[in-house]
Amino acid sequence: MALRRAALWALLATRLAGGWGVGWDIRWHLLIGRDSFWIPPHLLTYASVAAGAVLSLGVLLHETRRARRGAGGPDTVRAAGLVGTPGFHVAWWGTALIILAAPLDDLWHRLFGIDVTLWSPPHLLGFAGSQVTGLGGLVIAREVYAPGRARAAALALGGTFLLGTFSVLADPAVQTAFRRGGVFFFTHAMLGGLAFTFTLVLLARLTGRRSAPLVLALGVVLVHASIIGVGDLGFALLQPVPALEAALAGDPGSPIALAHEMARRNGGVPGRSLTLRLVPLLPAALMVLVDARRRWRLAALVFGATLLAASGVTLGRAPALAHALPAPGDALLALALTLAAALAGGWCAVRLAAVLEPAGGAPARTAAQV
Repeated sequence: MALRRAALWALLATRLAGGWGVGWDIRWHLLIGRDSFWIPPHLLTYASVAAGAVLSLGVLLHETRRARRGAGGPDTVRAAGLVGTPGFHVAWWGTALIILAAPLDDLWHRLFGIDVTLWSPPHLLGFAGSQVTGLGGLVIAREVYAPGRARAAALALGGTFLLGTFSVLADPAVQTAFRRGGVFFFTHAMLGGLAFTFTLVLLARLTGRRSAPLVLALGVVLVHASIIGVGDLGFALLQPVPALEAALAGDPGSPIALAHEMARRNGGVPGRSLTLRLVPLLPAALMVLVDARRRWRLAALVFGATLLAASGVTLGRAPALAHALPAPGDALLALALTLAAALAGGWCAVRLAAVLEPAGGAPARTAAQV
Protein backbone atom coordinates (compact mmCIF):
# COMPACT_ATOMS: atom_id res chain seq x y z
CA MET A 1 0.00 0.00 0.00
CA ALA A 2 2.88 2.37 0.75
CA LEU A 3 4.30 1.73 -2.73
CA ARG A 4 0.93 2.40 -4.37
CA ARG A 5 0.45 5.64 -2.44
CA ALA A 6 3.93 6.88 -3.31
CA ALA A 7 3.32 6.02 -6.98
CA LEU A 8 0.01 7.92 -6.91
CA TRP A 9 1.59 11.18 -5.73
CA ALA A 10 4.47 10.74 -8.16
CA LEU A 11 1.97 10.23 -10.99
CA LEU A 12 0.19 13.42 -9.99
CA ALA A 13 3.54 15.23 -10.09
CA THR A 14 4.14 13.96 -13.63
CA ARG A 15 0.69 15.26 -14.59
CA LEU A 16 1.71 18.73 -13.43
CA ALA A 17 5.03 18.54 -15.28
CA GLY A 18 3.23 17.33 -18.38
CA GLY A 19 0.84 20.26 -18.15
CA TRP A 20 3.79 22.64 -17.99
CA GLY A 21 5.27 20.99 -21.05
CA VAL A 22 2.06 21.06 -23.10
CA GLY A 23 1.28 24.66 -22.17
CA TRP A 24 4.81 25.76 -23.04
CA ASP A 25 4.64 23.75 -26.25
CA ILE A 26 1.49 25.57 -27.35
CA ARG A 27 3.17 28.93 -26.75
CA TRP A 28 6.31 27.69 -28.56
CA HIS A 29 4.20 26.91 -31.62
CA LEU A 30 2.55 30.32 -31.40
CA LEU A 31 5.67 32.41 -30.88
CA ILE A 32 8.67 30.44 -32.18
CA GLY A 33 7.48 27.75 -34.55
CA ARG A 34 8.09 24.02 -34.56
CA ASP A 35 11.51 23.48 -36.12
CA SER A 36 12.10 20.03 -34.62
CA PHE A 37 10.42 17.30 -32.62
CA TRP A 38 13.14 17.79 -30.01
CA ILE A 39 12.15 21.29 -28.95
CA PRO A 40 12.46 21.86 -25.17
CA PRO A 41 8.70 21.80 -24.46
CA HIS A 42 8.46 18.40 -26.13
CA LEU A 43 11.36 17.15 -24.02
CA LEU A 44 9.62 18.28 -20.84
CA THR A 45 6.30 16.80 -21.95
CA TYR A 46 7.64 13.41 -22.96
CA ALA A 47 10.00 13.21 -19.99
CA SER A 48 6.90 13.46 -17.80
CA VAL A 49 5.15 10.86 -19.98
CA ALA A 50 8.15 8.54 -19.65
CA ALA A 51 8.17 9.01 -15.89
CA GLY A 52 4.46 8.25 -15.73
CA ALA A 53 4.98 5.13 -17.83
CA VAL A 54 7.78 3.91 -15.57
CA LEU A 55 5.65 4.50 -12.48
CA SER A 56 2.41 2.89 -13.63
CA LEU A 57 4.01 0.00 -15.53
CA GLY A 58 6.56 -0.47 -12.76
CA VAL A 59 3.84 -0.97 -10.16
CA LEU A 60 2.06 -3.44 -12.46
CA LEU A 61 5.26 -5.41 -13.03
CA HIS A 62 5.93 -5.48 -9.29
CA GLU A 63 2.41 -6.71 -8.58
CA THR A 64 2.70 -9.28 -11.39
CA ARG A 65 5.90 -10.67 -9.90
CA ARG A 66 4.25 -10.90 -6.49
CA ALA A 67 1.24 -12.68 -7.98
CA ARG A 68 3.50 -15.28 -9.62
CA ARG A 69 4.98 -15.96 -6.18
CA GLY A 70 1.52 -16.44 -4.74
CA ALA A 71 1.51 -13.11 -2.88
CA GLY A 72 -1.00 -11.27 -5.06
CA GLY A 73 -3.65 -9.18 -3.36
CA PRO A 74 -7.40 -9.78 -3.60
CA ASP A 75 -7.88 -6.29 -5.03
CA THR A 76 -5.81 -6.94 -8.17
CA VAL A 77 -6.93 -8.02 -11.63
CA ARG A 78 -5.06 -9.51 -14.59
CA ALA A 79 -5.12 -7.87 -18.03
CA ALA A 80 -2.76 -8.51 -20.98
CA GLY A 81 -0.55 -10.58 -18.71
CA LEU A 82 -0.14 -7.82 -16.12
CA VAL A 83 -1.50 -7.97 -12.58
CA GLY A 84 -2.45 -4.88 -10.61
CA THR A 85 -5.27 -2.81 -9.29
CA PRO A 86 -7.77 -1.41 -11.80
CA GLY A 87 -6.46 2.11 -11.24
CA PHE A 88 -2.90 1.30 -12.25
CA HIS A 89 -4.14 -0.63 -15.27
CA VAL A 90 -6.13 2.40 -16.44
CA ALA A 91 -3.19 4.75 -15.77
CA TRP A 92 -0.78 2.56 -17.75
CA TRP A 93 -3.02 2.07 -20.77
CA GLY A 94 -3.73 5.78 -20.88
CA THR A 95 0.00 6.47 -20.88
CA ALA A 96 0.43 3.94 -23.68
CA LEU A 97 -1.99 5.99 -25.80
CA ILE A 98 0.12 9.12 -25.24
CA ILE A 99 3.25 7.24 -26.29
CA LEU A 100 1.47 6.02 -29.43
CA ALA A 101 0.42 9.59 -30.26
CA ALA A 102 4.01 10.95 -30.24
CA PRO A 103 5.30 9.45 -33.52
CA LEU A 104 1.91 10.04 -35.17
CA ASP A 105 2.12 13.72 -34.21
CA ASP A 106 5.62 14.00 -35.66
CA LEU A 107 4.42 12.41 -38.91
CA TRP A 108 1.40 14.73 -39.00
CA HIS A 109 3.61 17.80 -38.78
CA ARG A 110 5.95 16.48 -41.46
CA LEU A 111 2.98 16.01 -43.78
CA PHE A 112 0.98 19.14 -42.99
CA GLY A 113 3.50 21.71 -41.80
CA ILE A 114 4.14 23.74 -38.69
CA ASP A 115 0.69 23.15 -37.29
CA VAL A 116 -2.88 22.59 -38.39
CA THR A 117 -4.91 22.65 -35.21
CA LEU A 118 -4.85 21.58 -31.58
CA TRP A 119 -7.73 19.33 -32.62
CA SER A 120 -5.61 17.26 -35.04
CA PRO A 121 -6.05 13.46 -34.69
CA PRO A 122 -2.61 12.85 -33.07
CA HIS A 123 -3.19 15.67 -30.58
CA LEU A 124 -6.65 14.36 -29.71
CA LEU A 125 -5.24 10.86 -29.24
CA GLY A 126 -2.59 12.21 -26.89
CA PHE A 127 -5.13 14.23 -24.93
CA ALA A 128 -7.43 11.20 -24.75
CA GLY A 129 -4.57 9.18 -23.29
CA SER A 130 -3.87 11.94 -20.80
CA GLN A 131 -7.49 11.97 -19.66
CA VAL A 132 -7.59 8.18 -19.36
CA THR A 133 -4.45 8.37 -17.24
CA GLY A 134 -6.11 11.08 -15.15
CA LEU A 135 -9.15 8.89 -14.56
CA GLY A 136 -6.79 6.12 -13.55
CA GLY A 137 -5.30 8.44 -10.93
CA LEU A 138 -8.78 9.07 -9.50
CA VAL A 139 -9.38 5.33 -9.26
CA ILE A 140 -6.00 4.81 -7.56
CA ALA A 141 -6.78 7.52 -5.01
CA ARG A 142 -9.96 5.66 -4.06
CA GLU A 143 -8.12 2.35 -3.95
CA VAL A 144 -5.30 3.40 -1.65
CA TYR A 145 -7.04 5.83 0.73
CA ALA A 146 -10.10 5.51 2.92
CA PRO A 147 -12.49 8.50 2.92
CA GLY A 148 -10.71 11.44 4.52
CA ARG A 149 -8.39 14.33 3.84
CA ALA A 150 -5.71 12.39 2.00
CA ARG A 151 -8.17 10.90 -0.45
CA ALA A 152 -9.96 14.22 -0.93
CA ALA A 153 -6.64 16.00 -1.60
CA ALA A 154 -5.54 13.41 -4.17
CA LEU A 155 -8.92 13.49 -5.88
CA ALA A 156 -9.00 17.29 -5.94
CA LEU A 157 -5.51 17.49 -7.45
CA GLY A 158 -6.27 14.81 -10.02
CA GLY A 159 -9.60 16.44 -10.83
CA THR A 160 -7.90 19.80 -11.31
CA PHE A 161 -5.60 18.30 -13.94
CA LEU A 162 -8.56 16.58 -15.59
CA LEU A 163 -10.50 19.85 -15.78
CA GLY A 164 -7.41 21.77 -16.88
CA THR A 165 -6.85 19.42 -19.81
CA PHE A 166 -10.46 19.82 -20.92
CA SER A 167 -9.97 23.59 -20.66
CA VAL A 168 -6.99 23.45 -23.01
CA LEU A 169 -8.99 21.32 -25.43
CA ALA A 170 -11.80 23.88 -25.44
CA ASP A 171 -9.50 26.84 -26.17
CA PRO A 172 -9.61 26.55 -30.01
CA ALA A 173 -13.37 27.15 -29.80
CA VAL A 174 -12.58 30.88 -29.67
CA GLN A 175 -11.12 30.63 -33.16
CA THR A 176 -14.29 28.84 -34.25
CA ALA A 177 -16.23 31.86 -32.97
CA PHE A 178 -13.88 34.17 -34.87
CA ARG A 179 -14.23 32.23 -38.11
CA ARG A 180 -17.94 31.44 -38.13
CA GLY A 181 -19.86 33.61 -35.66
CA GLY A 182 -23.57 32.94 -35.18
CA VAL A 183 -24.36 29.99 -32.94
CA PHE A 184 -20.69 28.96 -33.22
CA PHE A 185 -19.86 32.06 -31.18
CA PHE A 186 -20.81 29.89 -28.18
CA THR A 187 -18.71 26.84 -29.12
CA HIS A 188 -16.58 27.25 -25.99
CA ALA A 189 -19.66 27.21 -23.77
CA MET A 190 -21.16 24.21 -25.55
CA LEU A 191 -17.96 22.18 -25.25
CA GLY A 192 -17.50 23.30 -21.66
CA GLY A 193 -21.10 22.41 -20.89
CA LEU A 194 -20.27 18.82 -21.72
CA ALA A 195 -16.68 18.41 -20.52
CA PHE A 196 -16.55 20.82 -17.57
CA THR A 197 -19.88 19.65 -16.16
CA PHE A 198 -18.76 16.04 -16.44
CA THR A 199 -15.58 16.73 -14.47
CA LEU A 200 -17.16 18.90 -11.77
CA VAL A 201 -20.11 16.60 -11.09
CA LEU A 202 -17.82 13.56 -11.09
CA LEU A 203 -15.46 15.07 -8.52
CA ALA A 204 -18.30 16.35 -6.37
CA ARG A 205 -19.64 12.80 -6.22
CA LEU A 206 -16.27 11.09 -5.73
CA THR A 207 -14.97 13.45 -3.05
CA GLY A 208 -18.31 13.90 -1.30
CA ARG A 209 -17.33 17.55 -0.88
CA ARG A 210 -19.86 20.21 -1.81
CA SER A 211 -17.09 22.72 -2.52
CA ALA A 212 -15.31 20.47 -5.04
CA PRO A 213 -16.45 22.29 -8.23
CA LEU A 214 -15.18 25.67 -7.07
CA VAL A 215 -11.96 24.17 -5.69
CA LEU A 216 -11.25 22.58 -9.07
CA ALA A 217 -12.06 25.76 -11.02
CA LEU A 218 -9.73 27.79 -8.79
CA GLY A 219 -7.08 25.10 -9.08
CA VAL A 220 -7.17 25.31 -12.87
CA VAL A 221 -6.56 29.07 -12.70
CA LEU A 222 -3.53 28.54 -10.43
CA VAL A 223 -2.12 25.74 -12.57
CA HIS A 224 -2.52 27.79 -15.75
CA ALA A 225 -0.76 30.73 -14.10
CA SER A 226 2.12 28.39 -13.25
CA ILE A 227 2.18 27.18 -16.89
CA ILE A 228 2.55 30.77 -18.08
CA GLY A 229 5.35 31.27 -15.56
CA VAL A 230 7.20 28.15 -16.69
CA GLY A 231 6.91 29.25 -20.33
CA ASP A 232 8.17 32.75 -19.54
CA LEU A 233 11.11 31.31 -17.63
CA GLY A 234 11.94 28.86 -20.41
CA PHE A 235 11.88 31.56 -23.08
CA ALA A 236 14.03 33.85 -20.93
CA LEU A 237 16.65 31.16 -20.34
CA LEU A 238 16.79 29.68 -23.86
CA GLN A 239 16.02 32.81 -25.91
CA PRO A 240 14.93 30.84 -29.00
CA VAL A 241 14.89 32.63 -32.35
CA PRO A 242 11.38 32.92 -33.88
CA ALA A 243 10.92 31.27 -37.27
CA LEU A 244 7.29 32.04 -37.95
CA GLU A 245 7.33 34.73 -40.62
CA ALA A 246 7.47 32.46 -43.64
CA ALA A 247 4.89 30.05 -42.24
CA LEU A 248 2.46 32.85 -41.38
CA ALA A 249 2.89 34.48 -44.77
CA GLY A 250 2.43 31.16 -46.54
CA ASP A 251 -0.80 30.31 -44.73
CA PRO A 252 -2.51 33.43 -43.31
CA GLY A 253 -5.61 31.38 -42.47
CA SER A 254 -3.82 28.88 -40.22
CA PRO A 255 -4.74 28.63 -36.52
CA ILE A 256 -1.42 30.21 -35.55
CA ALA A 257 -1.94 33.11 -37.96
CA LEU A 258 -5.45 33.60 -36.57
CA ALA A 259 -4.12 33.56 -33.01
CA HIS A 260 -1.69 36.36 -33.89
CA GLU A 261 -4.39 38.36 -35.66
CA MET A 262 -6.82 38.01 -32.73
CA ALA A 263 -4.10 38.98 -30.25
CA ARG A 264 -3.27 42.03 -32.36
CA ARG A 265 -6.89 43.16 -32.40
CA ASN A 266 -7.21 42.56 -28.65
CA GLY A 267 -3.92 44.31 -27.89
CA GLY A 268 -2.42 41.26 -26.19
CA VAL A 269 0.23 38.56 -26.60
CA PRO A 270 -0.72 35.11 -27.92
CA GLY A 271 -0.78 32.40 -25.26
CA ARG A 272 -0.54 34.51 -22.10
CA SER A 273 -4.18 35.14 -21.23
CA LEU A 274 -6.00 33.76 -18.17
CA THR A 275 -9.40 34.94 -19.40
CA LEU A 276 -10.83 31.60 -20.47
CA ARG A 277 -9.73 30.00 -17.18
CA LEU A 278 -11.64 32.63 -15.21
CA VAL A 279 -14.91 32.11 -17.12
CA PRO A 280 -15.95 28.89 -15.26
CA LEU A 281 -15.43 30.36 -11.77
CA LEU A 282 -18.91 31.87 -11.33
CA PRO A 283 -20.68 28.83 -12.84
CA ALA A 284 -18.70 26.55 -10.51
CA ALA A 285 -19.57 28.71 -7.49
CA LEU A 286 -23.28 28.47 -8.35
CA MET A 287 -22.89 24.72 -8.76
CA VAL A 288 -21.62 24.63 -5.17
CA LEU A 289 -24.71 26.50 -3.97
CA VAL A 290 -26.99 24.05 -5.75
CA ASP A 291 -24.93 21.08 -4.47
CA ALA A 292 -23.89 18.84 -7.36
CA ARG A 293 -23.58 15.85 -5.03
CA ARG A 294 -27.32 15.58 -4.49
CA ARG A 295 -28.96 17.63 -7.25
CA TRP A 296 -26.76 16.97 -10.24
CA ARG A 297 -29.43 17.73 -12.84
CA LEU A 298 -30.16 21.17 -11.41
CA ALA A 299 -26.43 21.77 -10.90
CA ALA A 300 -25.74 20.87 -14.53
CA LEU A 301 -28.45 23.20 -15.82
CA VAL A 302 -27.30 26.07 -13.61
CA PHE A 303 -23.69 25.54 -14.63
CA GLY A 304 -24.51 25.32 -18.33
CA ALA A 305 -26.70 28.43 -18.37
CA THR A 306 -24.21 30.49 -16.36
CA LEU A 307 -21.27 29.27 -18.41
CA LEU A 308 -23.04 30.35 -21.60
CA ALA A 309 -23.74 33.79 -20.14
CA ALA A 310 -20.22 34.24 -18.74
CA SER A 311 -18.60 33.04 -21.95
CA GLY A 312 -20.87 35.20 -24.10
CA VAL A 313 -20.20 38.34 -22.09
CA THR A 314 -16.45 37.73 -21.93
CA LEU A 315 -16.03 36.95 -25.61
CA GLY A 316 -18.48 39.66 -26.62
CA ARG A 317 -16.20 42.28 -25.07
CA ALA A 318 -13.19 41.13 -27.10
CA PRO A 319 -12.48 43.52 -30.01
CA ALA A 320 -11.32 40.58 -32.13
CA LEU A 321 -14.82 39.08 -32.04
CA ALA A 322 -16.79 42.25 -32.66
CA HIS A 323 -17.62 41.06 -36.18
CA ALA A 324 -18.92 37.68 -34.97
CA LEU A 325 -21.52 38.68 -32.35
CA PRO A 326 -24.54 36.36 -32.44
CA ALA A 327 -28.17 37.21 -33.05
CA PRO A 328 -30.77 36.52 -30.31
CA GLY A 329 -31.94 33.41 -32.14
CA ASP A 330 -28.38 32.09 -32.21
CA ALA A 331 -28.06 32.67 -28.47
CA LEU A 332 -31.30 30.78 -27.74
CA LEU A 333 -30.21 27.82 -29.86
CA ALA A 334 -26.80 27.83 -28.20
CA LEU A 335 -28.47 27.89 -24.77
CA ALA A 336 -30.53 24.83 -25.62
CA LEU A 337 -27.48 22.99 -26.94
CA THR A 338 -25.36 23.97 -23.93
CA LEU A 339 -28.01 22.82 -21.46
CA ALA A 340 -28.36 19.52 -23.29
CA ALA A 341 -24.57 19.09 -23.27
CA ALA A 342 -24.41 19.90 -19.56
CA LEU A 343 -27.09 17.33 -18.75
CA ALA A 344 -25.27 14.75 -20.86
CA GLY A 345 -22.00 15.52 -19.08
CA GLY A 346 -23.64 15.31 -15.67
CA TRP A 347 -25.33 12.02 -16.55
CA CYS A 348 -22.03 10.50 -17.70
CA ALA A 349 -20.37 11.68 -14.48
CA VAL A 350 -23.05 10.12 -12.29
CA ARG A 351 -22.85 6.83 -14.20
CA LEU A 352 -19.05 6.75 -13.95
CA ALA A 353 -19.13 7.60 -10.26
CA ALA A 354 -21.51 4.67 -9.72
CA VAL A 355 -19.10 2.36 -11.54
CA LEU A 356 -16.20 3.57 -9.40
CA GLU A 357 -18.13 3.27 -6.17
CA PRO A 358 -16.87 -0.27 -5.36
CA ALA A 359 -13.37 1.22 -5.16
CA GLY A 360 -14.55 3.73 -2.60
CA GLY A 361 -14.17 1.66 0.54
CA ALA A 362 -11.21 1.51 2.85
CA PRO A 363 -7.99 0.11 1.38
CA ALA A 364 -7.53 -3.61 1.75
CA ARG A 365 -5.36 -4.55 4.75
CA THR A 366 -2.08 -6.30 4.21
CA ALA A 367 -1.26 -9.66 5.81
CA ALA A 368 1.02 -7.92 8.30
CA GLN A 369 -1.80 -5.59 9.37
CA VAL A 370 -4.13 -8.56 9.83
